[in-house]
Amino acid sequence: MGVRGAGVPASAASALLLVALAACAGEDEATREGTADGARAAEFVMPRDTDILLAQVTWSGDAADVSAPTNVTQRPDYDNQPYFVPDGSGFWYTVNDPHDGQADIWRYHVATGMVTRVTMSSPESEYSATPLPDGGGISTIRVEADSAQRLWRFDHDGGNASVLLEDVAPVGYHAWSGDSTLVLFVLGQPATLQRARLGQAGTETLAENIGRSIQKIPGSEDISYQQLDGESGSTIMRLPADGSAPQPLVRSVAGGDYHAWAPNGVLLQASGSVIWSFRPGLDAAWAPVADWSELRITLTRLAVSPDGTQIAVVAEPAPLEGFAGN
Repeated sequence: MGVRGAGVPASAASALLLVALAACAGEDEATREGTADGARAAEFVMPRDTDILLAQVTWSGDAADVSAPTNVTQRPDYDNQPYFVPDGSGFWYTVNDPHDGQADIWRYHVATGMVTRVTMSSPESEYSATPLPDGGGISTIRVEADSAQRLWRFDHDGGNASVLLEDVAPVGYHAWSGDSTLVLFVLGQPATLQRARLGQAGTETLAENIGRSIQKIPGSEDISYQQLDGESGSTIMRLPADGSAPQPLVRSVAGGDYHAWAPNGVLLQASGSVIWSFRPGLDAAWAPVADWSELRITLTRLAVSPDGTQIAVVAEPAPLEGFAGN
């Protein structure tokens, strides 16, 4: 399975942990259809905490038809922050071990339903895996032994760990804007949007009071982020890579904290149990593309595969009282 931690060869103990977590992730062959393409379980499994759902997307022009979802992690505790690998064969995600609170990066393989552990570094934890622009590995937010949160890089197998921005902390989220430029969510009161460049000291503060979702816009090096407006909601903004001023794209869906882009430039956002779509410059309002109210789940983060045919969505059980489904 290629399991190793930051430069540390796999051990028998880590292999056993992999088997245990894979079993928790729902690798019970009795619940799966035994086809070569990894067909999904027919019955939806309710998340126990935060789980990752996978659904198929069919496009007719810019209109999306989203299939019923399958819970592909099915594990107690935190499974979150999916990001598809560049070839679309799977996604990286963050797994929290409920026994010791350790968080590491794992990879889910779509065709087989199997999982592979990528990082295994204790007492450090890794979050928010993102592919490096050069294709050589991933960048992650690492919570270090002294609780500092900085941006690190790892090879695809978890080896050759090194810090990318030594003087920037605490970093919460990030996105690449070109080969050496990063746009960062930096924690603070308020949280700030900052731009940093590899090999250069310091950062440039671009905005304050922002949301946690920072995404690269397809077909460009521009970045989207959410500008919070207090209790009134937020606006999804476009940050041009050329250094010009941010531009508003659309008001966020009510209750929407996270957004993602399909490769054709359609903007997606989750709120409640519904996924909404918006085409900047074309649509006048958001339109629902998937309504999973009957599953009684709340959706948060979402990611779209590079070819636009799959969507991974983080879900948790909806509150039993006052659930409105949207």
